[in-house]
Amino acid sequence: MARIELNNVDLIFRVRKRSARMTLKEYVVRGLFLRRDGDSMPVHALRNLNLDLRAGQRVGIIGHNGAGKSTLLRLLAGIYEPTRGKRLVDGRISSLFDLMVGFESDGTGWENIRYRGYLQGETPRSIKRKIKAIADFTELGEFLDMPVRYYSAGMLVRLGFAIATAIDPEILLIDEVLSVGDMSFQIRARQRLKEMIDRAQLLVVVSHDLNTVADLCNRGLWMDQGRLRMDGPMKDVIAAYIASVQQ
Repeated sequence: MARIELNNVDLIFRVRKRSARMTLKEYVVRGLFLRRDGDSMPVHALRNLNLDLRAGQRVGIIGHNGAGKSTLLRLLAGIYEPTRGKRLVDGRISSLFDLMVGFESDGTGWENIRYRGYLQGETPRSIKRKIKAIADFTELGEFLDMPVRYYSAGMLVRLGFAIATAIDPEILLIDEVLSVGDMSFQIRARQRLKEMIDRAQLLVVVSHDLNTVADLCNRGLWMDQGRLRMDGPMKDVIAAYIASVQQ
């Protein structure tokens, strides 16, 4: 059964204090006489997180900008490794994050469907079965024969969304992709996303749209300055968050 567990997890980034630009002389002097640690400062992005997310749960993560919502989601996905503590995963994770990142600009639409499909865990046989349905969903037609470097942002969103949602997820992580493309595409995208969510054993979603997470989720996590401020029924967490904002 799908499950993600975090035990006493901290995540610390090291951020440069100074601009990356320096003269050759500055680079040599700083490299010879100054400690490298002096060029960076620690940023404690997540603090002492303990979570047990299990199959059947629909989890919504809310909080203000910079609260650690997307950082937590990327740690759950394995993009970030904990600085301290443990992350345990049982099940295959599928992530819907930056849909337009990672395209091979010189590759055609068809080639990118195969390439990104492989990155999502597809095999040549499985992507062959899905490729026509993916192409049909994009409605890009003959543009799929062109290198994606010539695509508009909207065309890339269509292609990225169609590929990313062609999987059968066990654990599905979503970050702010519930409204993509133009109006006509959004209608089909929302229906496709709903079907994908229904198939997932465990869903974790980040969104600033409180109505959306209220509809989708039965458990809420309220993040505040990298800490878990509240964990409970989604509607109760939303109510507490709204009350704090209105104070």
